[in-house]
Amino acid sequence: MRPMSKHVFVCPPDQVDFSGLATNVPAHGAARQAGTKGVIRIGVACEVCPLLREFGVDPGDVIRQVGLDPGLFEDENNIIPYAALGRLLAACVVHTHCPHFGLLLGQRGTLSSLGPIGGLLQHSATVGEALSAYVRHLHLHDRGAAPTLLDYGDVVALGYAIYEQGVEGPEQISDAAMAMATNVLRALCGPDWVPEEVLLPRRLPADPGPYRRFFKAPVRFDQETATLVFPARWLDHRIVGANPIFRQVFEAHVRELEAAGAGDWKDSLRRMLRTEILTTRCSAATIADRFAVHRRTLSRHLQAEGAGFQSLVNETRFEIARQLLSQTKIPLSEIAVALGYSEASAFTRAFRRWAGQSPAAWRMEHGPGRSSHPVAGSQNHNGRQISKAEIRG
Repeated sequence: MRPMSKHVFVCPPDQVDFSGLATNVPAHGAARQAGTKGVIRIGVACEVCPLLREFGVDPGDVIRQVGLDPGLFEDENNIIPYAALGRLLAACVVHTHCPHFGLLLGQRGTLSSLGPIGGLLQHSATVGEALSAYVRHLHLHDRGAAPTLLDYGDVVALGYAIYEQGVEGPEQISDAAMAMATNVLRALCGPDWVPEEVLLPRRLPADPGPYRRFFKAPVRFDQETATLVFPARWLDHRIVGANPIFRQVFEAHVRELEAAGAGDWKDSLRRMLRTEILTTRCSAATIADRFAVHRRTLSRHLQAEGAGFQSLVNETRFEIARQLLSQTKIPLSEIAVALGYSEASAFTRAFRRWAGQSPAAWRMEHGPGRSSHPVAGSQNHNGRQISKAEIRG
């Protein structure tokens, strides 16, 4: 959101216990994963199968192609790797020849698609309380992206920023997330709610009509983060039908999920970095303050994990840079500023160190329709593997 210069976090992050963080909603059966990082609850992705059938495509073939069991999509509570969702949506685009498949998928999302989080939103007293709960607890549903809620005075911005590294089809995931967020807000606010504008981190499609018809608002492409912008007065809107008793039930359920097991605290740190880098001058002191710990405490835990704060910042910058270079036409100078570099040449030097080539050359190779962007362990343009150590440098 480049035109806006100031922000306020409406919902600051909860304090973090560095001995362990909340995990995702428990998976069932074959969907159970060994780890908790980089996974997502099936939720609205259950609709992939009927949507593919409408295009005359066998969903089983597409799902198996990306290494998943079609049976997982019979239960929205199952959990799959976040990267697998990206591969699936990218494959759906190829098989259906529909470049806005993610948008169509997200249009089928409802509050119930979010599981117990959706119930908590539905029975919150006001839209502001509901969105604060959404930002605070979405990680129980989605461990690959970070939601944000920013207050600019007359308007607020509800955003969705992917932090999982090396995801295919990030524009499809962002499209789906924004469409589903729109449905959620329409359900909470009623038929009079419309966004003032919608920002999408993808290039202008050949036919933007499907986006404008669904959002019923101006849609700006080539943006830094997927965002819904709407009048701030809606935060005080009281939700029709909200039941305080049901809210207490869902709050208790969500608290249980938050406490159910230990997670990766570095994942929460990466989630925080993904949003902070594009909205503030990101520093160790700022991040420590967000987590309500002393900077030395943050450094001590990073050192114990063999990591450094700046190395994680560089990894996050590299991932954001790849997303913006591959999915948008934002000029290099603006990407440099967004990532906190004082000048484009500093960004170019850093990117060359990470990827082995300039950002301009990388964009030529990895724009829409090209191969997916490299991740740690893949090869750069000279055929040499890119290590995490190089990214961190």
